[in-house]
Amino acid sequence: MWEKIKDFASTFFVTGDPLIYGADVAIVLTTFAIIFVLTYYKKWGWLWREWLTTVDHKKIGIMYLIASLLMLFRGGVDALLMRLQLALPEMHFLHSEHYNAIFTTHGTIMILFMAMPMMFALFNIVVPLQIGARDVAYPFLNALSFWLFFFGALLFNISFVIGGSPDSGWLAYPPLSELSHSPGVGQNFYIWGIQISGIGSLATGINFLVTILKMRAPGMKLMDMPMFTWSVLATCILIIFAFPILTVTLGLLFVDRFFGGHFFTMDGGGNPMMYVNLIWMWGHPEVYIVILPAFGIFSEIVSTFSRKKIFGYKSMVFAMMIISVLAFFTWVHHFFTMGAGADVNAFFAVTTMAIAIPTGVKVFNWLFTMFRGRIQLKQPMLWTLAFIPCFAVGGATGVMLAVAPADYQYHNSYFLIAHFHQVLIGGVVFGYLAGIYYWWPKMFGFKLDERLGKWGFWLWNIGFYVCFMPQYALGFMGMTRRVYTYGWDLGWAPLNFTSTVGAFLMGAGFVFQIWQIAYSIKHGERDRTGDPWNGRTLEWSIPSPAPHYNFAVIPQVKGPDAWWEMKKEMQQDGTKKKPVQLKPIHMPKNSGIPFIMSVFWFIAGFGFTFSWVWMAVFGLIGVGICLLARSFQYDTDYYIPVKEIERTEKALGRAV
Repeated sequence: MWEKIKDFASTFFVTGDPLIYGADVAIVLTTFAIIFVLTYYKKWGWLWREWLTTVDHKKIGIMYLIASLLMLFRGGVDALLMRLQLALPEMHFLHSEHYNAIFTTHGTIMILFMAMPMMFALFNIVVPLQIGARDVAYPFLNALSFWLFFFGALLFNISFVIGGSPDSGWLAYPPLSELSHSPGVGQNFYIWGIQISGIGSLATGINFLVTILKMRAPGMKLMDMPMFTWSVLATCILIIFAFPILTVTLGLLFVDRFFGGHFFTMDGGGNPMMYVNLIWMWGHPEVYIVILPAFGIFSEIVSTFSRKKIFGYKSMVFAMMIISVLAFFTWVHHFFTMGAGADVNAFFAVTTMAIAIPTGVKVFNWLFTMFRGRIQLKQPMLWTLAFIPCFAVGGATGVMLAVAPADYQYHNSYFLIAHFHQVLIGGVVFGYLAGIYYWWPKMFGFKLDERLGKWGFWLWNIGFYVCFMPQYALGFMGMTRRVYTYGWDLGWAPLNFTSTVGAFLMGAGFVFQIWQIAYSIKHGERDRTGDPWNGRTLEWSIPSPAPHYNFAVIPQVKGPDAWWEMKKEMQQDGTKKKPVQLKPIHMPKNSGIPFIMSVFWFIAGFGFTFSWVWMAVFGLIGVGICLLARSFQYDTDYYIPVKEIERTEKALGRAV
């Protein structure tokens, strides 16, 4: 009996690597610390009532934000481990299998479990406030979306210490992801972690599309919406059309692995290139899914800190919508070398170059907005200014990669790696960090410390260029992606070492940002007005942090930049404040079903991962019971009485 237990444990848990043993210890200690703190301070009930069962979009946004920062740390550690391995030739810091697992988890985590939840955090925190709504269209679904993401990410991440991480690359190309090359459970963790979180992402896209189209404040026409809300609308359209492709693709891969299918195995009549086409039909729109909200963030910040209306509002809107369409016609540029033929390559080369035009329009609009503006160099604006030259280089190298014949030189080289990170760090990460700094006072009621923030800003930016500029040269010198080690004779050592130094500078910048948050919790400048930046949109018209009902009275909008126009109107001589008549506010009740249902999804995913059909069936039955329970749940909302609204507004320093 004891021997069977030992045999099971040796295959169930990952063993033999000191780094993984260290992770085991860290996980156990962190778990015990959380349990101890919650028990000692008697916070279990508070955790359940206020967070695990909440349907408040603002709290859900904060949970998305915390999760994304944790994933940024995890994915960043993976990056530093890879850079340590490549810092010098013939390094033996990581063995080859571990290196393969790390670059697989790094890419997957950074795109799907860091960028996506950071984006959804800002969706939740900002969009209902910008359009004058009290919540999203489907609060229950919003909570379910978060918990599906959370447990999908948890399922993927535990593969590091249980069963073994996937190691076939972050897009899991066959045959590397088929049973012939990945017989372990790592690839199943990949499939089910992404599938579960992907359901949540698709639901979020539907939810915010309906919210924007149906819940805008009276008077707010589509062409009156803030640019960030427009960027979210364009992103939701992309999500709704792109994520079902990912779901089907990974479903087919699981059929190959679990049921012995042959969709992508050549020896069974399948075609691995069908998988590559399908995954990039999702994968390239995904790049625009995560970059479009960053464009919206930059538009808000440039307008606010230049004290001007955004230049070319309509052209910005049209540019976003054009990008959301063209995004589905560029995927083949990821494999110009597959031999599809000159006509196919020419078409996708042209569409790839064409999508640079609306993107360039936006950059010029931001520059013209800043022209003759009264610019304030606060932290959000610093990150915005840093983005522009960085993204210009990323766009230029993207056009180079769009030249189909030249791609035979660039393909799978470190030139491509540098371009990809130039766009996704310089565009997505810089954009979301700018948005976090900008809306942080609205989330938490205080600003983040400027001095520590500037240390983080400069370390991030200097480190970024030191890390990735050498990689363009390494690509031209013949260094390909997924290289585990290399010889002294190739001449790559100086540039790789420089790149590793840059990666650690970025890591130091992240440490300063965490220090900045911890310091600012106690010492940060408090936002007493609700409008610390002299903003232009409706979220700045209410206190910081916003009350749970957002608006005591739904605002009446008369055009773009609604709050800016209201402030101008209030400043006019003789303008009297109109009397306000409060009414009871209809709000959704908290629910534990989204959390419980997501736990059952986790159980089902874990069962499918290990081919434990009994566990998978148990989990799916649990999901069905939760759906049934929800269908019989009629008492799902309540009204906040007028007296409670008056007390809340008075406590926030607002006369009503």
